[in-house]
Amino acid sequence: MDADLSSLPDDIDALKAALIAARTEAAAEKACAVAAVAELAQGRALIAHLNLEIEKLRRTIYGSRSERTARLLDQLELQLEEAEADAAEDELAAEHTKPSTTVRSFGASGRRENRSRIICRVSAW
Repeated sequence: MDADLSSLPDDIDALKAALIAARTEAAAEKACAVAAVAELAQGRALIAHLNLEIEKLRRTIYGSRSERTARLLDQLELQLEEAEADAAEDELAAEHTKPSTTVRSFGASGRRENRSRIICRVSAW
Protein backbone atom coordinates (compact mmCIF):
# COMPACT_ATOMS: atom_id res chain seq x y z
CA MET A 1 0.00 0.00 0.00
CA ASP A 2 2.95 2.29 0.58
CA ALA A 3 3.95 1.75 -3.02
CA ASP A 4 0.51 2.87 -4.19
CA LEU A 5 0.74 6.05 -2.11
CA SER A 6 4.19 6.87 -3.39
CA SER A 7 2.95 6.66 -7.00
CA LEU A 8 0.27 9.31 -6.41
CA PRO A 9 1.09 12.87 -7.41
CA ASP A 10 1.58 15.53 -4.75
CA ASP A 11 -0.43 18.13 -6.66
CA ILE A 12 -4.06 18.50 -5.47
CA ASP A 13 -5.39 19.17 -8.97
CA ALA A 14 -3.72 16.02 -10.26
CA LEU A 15 -5.18 14.05 -7.34
CA LYS A 16 -8.66 15.41 -8.12
CA ALA A 17 -8.30 14.45 -11.79
CA ALA A 18 -7.15 10.93 -10.83
CA LEU A 19 -10.11 10.61 -8.43
CA ILE A 20 -12.55 11.73 -11.12
CA ALA A 21 -11.05 9.26 -13.60
CA ALA A 22 -11.26 6.43 -11.03
CA ARG A 23 -14.89 7.25 -10.26
CA THR A 24 -15.75 7.42 -13.97
CA GLU A 25 -14.09 4.06 -14.55
CA ALA A 26 -15.97 2.55 -11.58
CA ALA A 27 -19.28 3.95 -12.86
CA ALA A 28 -18.60 2.48 -16.32
CA GLU A 29 -17.79 -0.92 -14.81
CA LYS A 30 -20.95 -0.75 -12.68
CA ALA A 31 -23.02 0.09 -15.77
CA CYS A 32 -21.51 -2.88 -17.60
CA ALA A 33 -22.33 -5.13 -14.64
CA VAL A 34 -25.93 -3.85 -14.51
CA ALA A 35 -26.30 -4.41 -18.26
CA ALA A 36 -24.96 -7.95 -17.92
CA VAL A 37 -27.40 -8.68 -15.08
CA ALA A 38 -30.28 -7.25 -17.12
CA GLU A 39 -29.32 -9.37 -20.12
CA LEU A 40 -29.15 -12.45 -17.91
CA ALA A 41 -32.57 -11.67 -16.42
CA GLN A 42 -34.00 -11.16 -19.90
CA GLY A 43 -32.62 -14.52 -21.01
CA ARG A 44 -34.09 -16.23 -17.96
CA ALA A 45 -37.47 -14.58 -18.58
CA LEU A 46 -37.43 -15.78 -22.18
CA ILE A 47 -36.60 -19.32 -21.04
CA ALA A 48 -39.44 -19.24 -18.49
CA HIS A 49 -41.87 -17.94 -21.12
CA LEU A 50 -40.90 -20.63 -23.61
CA ASN A 51 -41.25 -23.35 -20.96
CA LEU A 52 -44.72 -22.03 -20.13
CA GLU A 53 -45.76 -22.06 -23.78
CA ILE A 54 -44.46 -25.62 -24.18
CA GLU A 55 -46.42 -26.77 -21.12
CA LYS A 56 -49.57 -25.10 -22.43
CA LEU A 57 -49.19 -26.86 -25.76
CA ARG A 58 -48.56 -30.19 -24.05
CA ARG A 59 -51.69 -29.73 -21.96
CA THR A 60 -53.61 -28.90 -25.10
CA ILE A 61 -52.37 -32.03 -26.82
CA TYR A 62 -52.32 -34.51 -23.94
CA GLY A 63 -54.46 -32.99 -21.18
CA SER A 64 -57.92 -34.04 -20.03
CA ARG A 65 -59.41 -30.95 -21.60
CA SER A 66 -58.02 -31.98 -24.95
CA GLU A 67 -59.95 -35.23 -24.65
CA ARG A 68 -63.07 -33.31 -23.70
CA THR A 69 -62.52 -30.93 -26.59
CA ALA A 70 -62.05 -33.84 -28.95
CA ARG A 71 -65.31 -35.40 -27.74
CA LEU A 72 -67.15 -32.11 -28.15
CA LEU A 73 -65.71 -31.74 -31.62
CA ASP A 74 -66.84 -35.26 -32.51
CA GLN A 75 -70.32 -34.52 -31.20
CA LEU A 76 -70.52 -31.30 -33.17
CA GLU A 77 -69.36 -33.03 -36.33
CA LEU A 78 -71.99 -35.73 -35.81
CA GLN A 79 -74.69 -33.09 -35.30
CA LEU A 80 -73.53 -31.33 -38.45
CA GLU A 81 -73.69 -34.55 -40.46
CA GLU A 82 -77.19 -35.27 -39.13
CA ALA A 83 -78.35 -31.75 -39.93
CA GLU A 84 -76.95 -31.98 -43.45
CA ALA A 85 -78.61 -35.37 -43.97
CA ASP A 86 -81.96 -34.03 -42.70
CA ALA A 87 -81.67 -31.02 -45.00
CA ALA A 88 -80.95 -33.27 -47.97
CA GLU A 89 -83.96 -35.47 -47.13
CA ASP A 90 -86.17 -32.40 -46.80
CA GLU A 91 -85.02 -31.13 -50.19
CA LEU A 92 -85.76 -34.50 -51.80
CA ALA A 93 -89.17 -34.66 -50.16
CA ALA A 94 -89.95 -31.13 -51.32
CA GLU A 95 -89.00 -31.98 -54.90
CA HIS A 96 -91.25 -35.07 -54.98
CA THR A 97 -94.20 -33.44 -53.30
CA LYS A 98 -96.51 -31.37 -55.44
CA PRO A 99 -98.85 -28.92 -53.84
CA SER A 100 -102.26 -30.61 -53.78
CA THR A 101 -104.20 -27.79 -52.23
CA THR A 102 -104.88 -24.38 -53.56
CA VAL A 103 -104.67 -21.39 -51.37
CA ARG A 104 -107.08 -18.55 -51.95
CA SER A 105 -107.04 -15.22 -50.30
CA PHE A 106 -109.70 -14.12 -47.93
CA GLY A 107 -111.72 -11.17 -49.07
CA ALA A 108 -114.50 -9.32 -47.32
CA SER A 109 -117.02 -11.94 -48.43
CA GLY A 110 -114.90 -14.82 -47.18
CA ARG A 111 -114.89 -13.51 -43.65
CA ARG A 112 -118.01 -13.95 -41.63
CA GLU A 113 -118.46 -12.42 -38.31
CA ASN A 114 -121.08 -13.84 -36.07
CA ARG A 115 -122.13 -10.81 -34.18
CA SER A 116 -124.70 -12.74 -32.22
CA ARG A 117 -121.97 -14.60 -30.36
CA ILE A 118 -120.16 -11.47 -29.25
CA ILE A 119 -121.15 -10.69 -25.75
CA CYS A 120 -120.50 -7.26 -24.45
CA ARG A 121 -120.56 -6.75 -20.78
CA VAL A 122 -120.97 -3.32 -19.53
CA SER A 123 -120.27 -2.77 -15.93
CA ALA A 124 -121.48 0.17 -14.02
CA TRP A 125 -119.12 1.89 -11.71
